[in-house]
Amino acid sequence: MRIGNVDFDLEKNTYVMGILNVTPDSFSDGGRFNSVDAALKHCDEMIREGAHIIDIGGESTRPGFTPVSGDEEITRVIPVIEAIKKEFDIPLSVDTTKSVVAEEALKAGCEMINDINGCRGDKRMADVIAKYDAFCVLMHNRDNTDYTDLIQDIVKELEISVETAIKAGVSKEKIILDPGVGFGKTYEQNLEVIRQLRTFKELGYPVLLGTSRKSVIGLTLDLPAEDRVEGTIATTVMAVMMGAAFIRVHDVKQNVRAIQMTRKILGQE
Repeated sequence: MRIGNVDFDLEKNTYVMGILNVTPDSFSDGGRFNSVDAALKHCDEMIREGAHIIDIGGESTRPGFTPVSGDEEITRVIPVIEAIKKEFDIPLSVDTTKSVVAEEALKAGCEMINDINGCRGDKRMADVIAKYDAFCVLMHNRDNTDYTDLIQDIVKELEISVETAIKAGVSKEKIILDPGVGFGKTYEQNLEVIRQLRTFKELGYPVLLGTSRKSVIGLTLDLPAEDRVEGTIATTVMAVMMGAAFIRVHDVKQNVRAIQMTRKILGQE
């Protein structure tokens, strides 16, 4: 898989997507990087620490978040995309549920759209991704936790997302799946999704795990968001062992080191 100017060997490696929230209210780092200068500085730091992709978010999706308009989200993310593209040669993803934001981001040079609704929310999202021949992360999400069979229900709903994207013209080779830890799942269900991560890889697409600093870690360890690095690392090790292609994290340096150590133990380096 080639994203931007970077080749990704998804059969042999686990790659790091560094989180860059340019929002005032994200659950862990809201307000820290919501200026272009601060965003550039943090992007530079994550690249030096080993990030392979930068995922830019202009709207918080934490529990109880306040929705923002498409125009506001565009105002937040586009200047950051443009500034990063001038300074760095790294693939960019935009974390958005809005097709209008996705289109402006792709016009500005972003290579990937990370949609927490898996192209099942905004009906134009799949069309926009296809129009620009972009990569996409299709995440599982739903508005309840009433599953008949947790893992198989998630698999079926991810398959609907994939079908929606492909029907719109998105290339199969540009689809990445995220089982959606922290979205539409209870604490126990989130743990089970992590345990069963290998099942989602069997769908035939690269898998991304996004657990960084999330409530499943906070509830397990009884820790606030800023103290969940070690818990996140434990899930990263699990992701490597179960063949995940990507992890999405706030703390790049620590997770890069965990990946390197795990791969060495597994004989993958």
